[in-house]
Amino acid sequence: MSTRSLGPTGLDVHPVGLGCMGMSWGYAESQRDDAVSVAVIRQALDAGPVLLDTADAYGEGHNETLVGRALAGRRGDAVVATKTGIVVDDLATRALSRDGSPEHIRRSADASLRRLGVDVIDLYYLHRVDPAVPLEESWGALSELVRAGKVRHLGLSEVTREQADTAHRAHPVAAVQSELSLWTREPLDPDSGISGWCAEHGAAFVPFAPLGRGFLTGRYTRPEDFEAGDFRATNPRFTGTAFIANLRITHAVEKVAARHGATAAQVAIAWTLAQGDHVVPIPGTKQPRYLTDNLTAAELPLTAEDLKELDAAPDPTGSRY
Repeated sequence: MSTRSLGPTGLDVHPVGLGCMGMSWGYAESQRDDAVSVAVIRQALDAGPVLLDTADAYGEGHNETLVGRALAGRRGDAVVATKTGIVVDDLATRALSRDGSPEHIRRSADASLRRLGVDVIDLYYLHRVDPAVPLEESWGALSELVRAGKVRHLGLSEVTREQADTAHRAHPVAAVQSELSLWTREPLDPDSGISGWCAEHGAAFVPFAPLGRGFLTGRYTRPEDFEAGDFRATNPRFTGTAFIANLRITHAVEKVAARHGATAAQVAIAWTLAQGDHVVPIPGTKQPRYLTDNLTAAELPLTAEDLKELDAAPDPTGSRY
């Protein structure tokens, strides 16, 4: 099995990780099945070592508890990443706020360790920078957790190059997580893109939503495909005329997939992998059959012609949020 180095951590992981958020909240929550989700996580561990991505905010701790159940007896098969800095103010409405205070970070780390059932977190992200707290203070608290042996490595999520520089001067940034897919390509911008910063500084770039929140798989054909309460039901790219316009991107992916006898999901993930050896995407799924597709995308060799064709896909209609 081929692996990729997770930045400067010394940890080698499967080229494709597993984003666990959707198992607990955000997408089609009526289909949530904890037993199936645990089985999917363990299936991913069979392909390990695999990067498992969760956060304390996902289901207000539920997702970490779920991952912890799956990890029981399998700790050595996973690189465990979780996050702090986002607070769930209302679980039902998914109302969120930010708290990057050192006190909150310390409490959150201890709670995450308990829910995950582990002695140390491999990769701990600041989920979002809190504008009310200097980044240096938040990062300093995270660095203390490394010195205390509760965390091995630190990461950032959805930051600018300048913010990454600020953190990296104080303590090495092992990974940066941000959205990247064929309809969210801003991280690849040669001047401001965070993927380039990661490559320059030896950090891993960890794209979430490489499947465009499922849109690029071709499984959804109309805005009505999403149940009430699903995040995508009101997301600008999934509604009205924007949905119809964005099908052009999916069709471009499907065309390449047909040439290879592959799924659209495999092509979309393979495209993210082709953006650099420092890239470790974390597509999410609740279904065993889709997990197999996602993991085997690492074996799909896209040609220069394929990549040129995919890069020429139209820009998306509608904002990310």
